[in-house]
Amino acid sequence: QVQLVESGGGLVQPGGSLRLSCTSSGIIFRVNAMGWYRQAPGKQRELVARISTGGSSTYADSVKGRFTISRDNAKNTVYLQMNTLKPEDTAAYYCNSGPIPLHSWGPGTLVTVSS
Repeated sequence: QVQLVESGGGLVQPGGSLRLSCTSSGIIFRVNAMGWYRQAPGKQRELVARISTGGSSTYADSVKGRFTISRDNAKNTVYLQMNTLKPEDTAAYYCNSGPIPLHSWGPGTLVTVSS
């Protein structure tokens, strides 16, 4: 059974940074395009970053220049480095294949940006 597990969220002040991690049993990330999604309270889940099998990345306009998606093939882990965080980045963050999520969602990791 494929499982996705996200970690690294927390409470951070505006302007701060966090690094999220995503691991999986059953998905080999280096042969799958992966994405980070987020869902804010009362809003639909949205794709914020995607990394292709070749390593190229794309970002939603709202996070471009602040977030960086990367992948460690040896650890089978996908990361999301989030810098210059804003209150509007507050959301539950999830990883899945991208740009179309094909797998069951993991538990997500909550990011709260607040002073």
